[in-house]
This record gives sequence, structure tokens and C-alpha cells, in this order.
Amino acid sequence: MPDLTNPSHPITRRRLLAAGLGTAALATLAGCTSPPPRLISPTSSAVTTAEEARRSTGRVVSATLNAQPMQLDLAGKMANTWAFGSTPAPTIRVSAGDTVLAQVTNQLPDPTSVHWHGVALRNDMDGVPPLTQKAIAPDNSFAYKFIAEHPGTYWFHPHVGTQLDRGLYGALIVEDPHDPLRYDEEWVVVLDDWLDGVTATPDQVLKQLSKGMASMGMDGMLMRMGNMLMGTNSPLLGGDTGDVYYPEYLINGRPPADPETFTAKPGSRIRIRFINAGGDTAFRVALGGHALTITHTDGYPVEPKDVDSVLLGMGERYDVIVTAGDGVFPLVASAEGKDAAGFALLRTAAGTAPAPTTSIPELVSSRVGTADQLATASAVRLRSKPVDRTLTMKLSGDMSSYDWAINNRRFDIKKPLQDALRVRKGERVRLKLVNDTKMWHPMHLHGHTYQHPNGGPRKDTSIVLPGKTLQVEFDADNPGQWLSHCHNIYHGESGMMTVVAYER
Repeated sequence: MPDLTNPSHPITRRRLLAAGLGTAALATLAGCTSPPPRLISPTSSAVTTAEEARRSTGRVVSATLNAQPMQLDLAGKMANTWAFGSTPAPTIRVSAGDTVLAQVTNQLPDPTSVHWHGVALRNDMDGVPPLTQKAIAPDNSFAYKFIAEHPGTYWFHPHVGTQLDRGLYGALIVEDPHDPLRYDEEWVVVLDDWLDGVTATPDQVLKQLSKGMASMGMDGMLMRMGNMLMGTNSPLLGGDTGDVYYPEYLINGRPPADPETFTAKPGSRIRIRFINAGGDTAFRVALGGHALTITHTDGYPVEPKDVDSVLLGMGERYDVIVTAGDGVFPLVASAEGKDAAGFALLRTAAGTAPAPTTSIPELVSSRVGTADQLATASAVRLRSKPVDRTLTMKLSGDMSSYDWAINNRRFDIKKPLQDALRVRKGERVRLKLVNDTKMWHPMHLHGHTYQHPNGGPRKDTSIVLPGKTLQVEFDADNPGQWLSHCHNIYHGESGMMTVVAYER
């Protein structure tokens, strides 16, 4: 019998007769064919029910975010950008179970939104237009209200076009009132690659990239063509590391020529929360003269791991503990494969600060912390359970044509559900990320955390190396329609996105 659902085989009278189908038979066929399953909308009662089931303290923490044009001072070089008053925005800090009430006012010339990266929150507060809400129009406001149930290091940024690669971001810290981790000080460190208002706007970069990049990389020899960077290379990332030239690399909004200084006492235990807010850059970060003990990734605890540096893809977060030495020490965030770095200082005593060009041995040490080396802490390990459903995301595309896609379909923001991957509440889901490209991709799943194989870490953003497959598992326990995408902003906006949607 011919495939009557295949558009390459049009249904003609001859085909119907050959298949033995008359009018009555067609009616029977239609009656036996299940209608497409209905999807749970972001505003459905199932979403409200899931929110009401979250553990809540009953306390509401309010924040105000005004998205507006501003100038960022990059060591005397003024860059016109967009931000929430500063870059990064002031950190929002709550306790696990608190309700976040964030009033966002849009004073920009374009629509915007706020996505709460890594937070398993109610679907209608996820900040992804047009999937979960209408974009916030200029001169309008929107109130995000959700329970932040799980402690950890999170952050927020827009999910409209390339706005992520401006200054519109900040940290959201959800503290654990019963945290077993003991430390004296805390340093939130936000890493970023910067071009906005210096060499181009992110929209101009995307326009140039979308014309395609010729294959001109030459065995690790860096070459800039306009806003494009070619010849980047990193064995850690399996080859090419990025597409975009950035004139500055920032730590907490400041360039190496004007570094931030964190002051502490010698011998103090410092919890450093690293967040990679970059658009196209992985960072290998190290603190000169110190070992780092990884304690968390993407908000969830792991078995402590001692390393000399940590590799963060875009969107990833790592918490580490360091015991501060006596002196002035460089914190270096090397832009992996791009021959540049962000720079800050840890000061525990008087003395001359090292120069931003200081070379530190920790960055060339083989003890680089990556997710595949980590084991999840027993308290947050997913319980063993049979897999009910497997979802495959095949990552495809290349730099030359810049046609990034998932399952051979470029995401259409006007039709976000046309290729949605479907799950049902209560299922254990295996997510199979197959990278068929020659470039690494930091893949992010909204609204959930998953677990890496063989007892690996709980995460929401993971590096998938070129030519490799990463299989992770999560519990479908948060109804709604959830974006999943590459957190390279230019790959995502060029089509490497899809939706995981819950069926009724």
C-alpha cells in the first residue's frame, strides 16, 4: 500500500483504487487514525498545578530590571550597549523555595524578554517569545513571578534575537539554607566576550555570518575577516572553537586594562561561582598559585574534584572552592583557542598586582576540569528507572554555509512547534545529542536538569564535541513547552533550536 501521508506520493484516484480504498474505506481510515496529540500550553492548569506543588517558603523577593541603552566604560573606551542598568546587572539573591518577583521594564527600541537560565520554573515565566509569552514591547513592562525551588548558581538574559550578546545579563543565586559547604567569602564571576559598541552590534555580526564563512582556517593560524575569526583550535573542544572576533574579554563587565579586584584574608575559603555569559567563546579559567576544588556544576553538587583550571562553555556554571594564599593573584579566563583572555585580581595582602599579560602555569596544566570527569553527589543523583522515551537531536550544519539545524530542520520562530519533540509527564526521558558537525556545541535544555551517563553530573547545559554523541536522562516533571538549543547565540539564531513539548 502506498504511504498516503508522504507528500512525495500525492493521493490520486488511481492510487486510491489501487489501494482498494473507496469513499467508505477512506472514512474508516480516518476514524482509525489518531488525531495529533494536543500539547500542554504554557498557561494551562497543568503548569499552575506543577508550580503549586513546588516547595515554597512563602517569602517573596522583589527585583526591578530596567532594560535600557547605556554606555559601558571599557578602561576609558566607551561602548554603546543595552543593559539592566549595569553589566552585569546587580545579582539577584534568594533562598531555595523563595518566590522571585521581577518587574521588567523595557526602555529599549526593540521588544525583549528575560529567560532565567537553568531554573526549573513554571513554563509561562521562562521568557521565550513567542513560545511561552509575548515579547515585552518598548515602553511596556512584564512581571516574572516563580518559585525558585532548587538552590544553585543561575543567571538571566534575554531570549530575543541576538540580545544575549549585549550587556543584558546578571546572576541569580539561589542559596541553600542547609548547604553543607563551608566557606568564608563568595565571589560571583561572570565571564563574557565583548564586541557591542566597539566593532559591531550582534545583529550586524549575525548578518555577516549568515552569508556563510569560506573554509579558510589554516592549521591554528588565527585570521580575522571583519567580525569573523578563523583558524581557532583547541584539542579540548575537538577543533574549531568559535566563529566571531571579539576585541574584549570581560570579567564582571571589566576588561584586563581595568580589572576587578576581590579582597579577602589569607587562608580564607572562597566560593567562586563562575558563569559563562559569552556569545561564542568557551573559557578556560584559572587562579594563579591556587588549585580549584569543583563543588557544583549548573547549580547541582558533585563529588569534589581538584583541578588547576575549569573549562566553561557558553551558558555553563561551575562553583569552586579555593583557599586564598598570601599576596596578589591573577584570575585569568583564557578565551579557548582565541589567543586572548579576561583578567581579574584576588588580593589578600599589599603588593604589586601582576600584569594582565602574566602567564600562569595553571592554564597549561593537564588538570582541566570538564563535565565528563565529574560524579554527581549522591543526594541529587537521579534514581534508577527504566527509560520510557528516547528523543534524538541530531546537530547539523557547518561554518561555510552557516545553516545550523536540529534533525535537519532549521528552527522557525514563527512556527516553533512544527518539529517539537514530544514527552508526557512522568516519563523518564533519554536525550540523545548527536553532533554531526565539525564544531562543538553547548546544548541547553530549558526547564529541566538532566544527568550525564554513568553517574555523571546533573546539568542543563553541556558541551557536545564534534563527531560525538552525548546521551543524558531527565524526568519529565515540569509540564509545558520548553526550548532546547545551542547556546552559541549565532548557531541558535541560525537555526540550531527545537522544542520539547508535553502532550496532554
